[in-house]
Amino acid sequence: MAFFLTQQQLAFVFGLLGNIVSFMVFLSPIPTFYTIYKKKTSEGFQSIPYVIGLLSASLMLYYGSLKTNALLIISINSIGCTIQVTYLTLYLIFAPKKEKLFTFKLIGLFNIATYGLVLVVTIFLFKGPDRANAVGWICAVFNLAVFAAPLSIMRRVVKTKSVEFMPFSLSFFLTLCAITWFFYGMFVEDFFIAFPNVLGFLFGIAQMILYLVYKNSNKNSDLKLKVKNLEMSSSTDHHNPKSHPFDHKHRRRSTEVIFIPQHETA
Repeated sequence: MAFFLTQQQLAFVFGLLGNIVSFMVFLSPIPTFYTIYKKKTSEGFQSIPYVIGLLSASLMLYYGSLKTNALLIISINSIGCTIQVTYLTLYLIFAPKKEKLFTFKLIGLFNIATYGLVLVVTIFLFKGPDRANAVGWICAVFNLAVFAAPLSIMRRVVKTKSVEFMPFSLSFFLTLCAITWFFYGMFVEDFFIAFPNVLGFLFGIAQMILYLVYKNSNKNSDLKLKVKNLEMSSSTDHHNPKSHPFDHKHRRRSTEVIFIPQHETA
């Protein structure tokens, strides 16, 4: 059926899918903020992902406003800006004084100073299509940097052999998001959208491979720790007559072995 769709129709299909998947990615921090709400504090959580997320959505919203027929770009990034502002507001409400001041500094640096500089430079130095191209390059470079950010997490996974801080579901949806926006950019012939998502796709695949490689490492470590503790306990019991399975009169005490089955989870 896809072979009977025009290039414009395919662009709409992938753009709509991109909106849906991106919306789900925007909602992924909800469990974090539910935890913050229950604890009544955002201590221990970082605000920089939401500051950067707001800047990214703001830049793409500006880029979409300079393009023709970019309703799908404008729609999802308008939603993204609203959601990120909501997250930052909740974070600031429950943040301790030190984290609150730091977050205000981040907002001032990225969402006011950096975004304001982009507006001023592109409005006064570029006209017409050149302005859209200039903002497109800025968005492409910024998105490349954002896509490369998980490298630090991937290095941590390799070093610690733990996927605790790299959930598979998030990596999967980010990869799916990159795929949909790549095809959207390809069908609307927008290099600034298509190219960064190639890197996003590659990093997403790499994250999922790392997850599959190291997902059982935590369980193996826990199992080894339990065995070690059991051996230590047995060694202690051997030198303790009160815990020996035979009492002093050589009458065997009843012993019970409890086996807890290990259910593997992804």
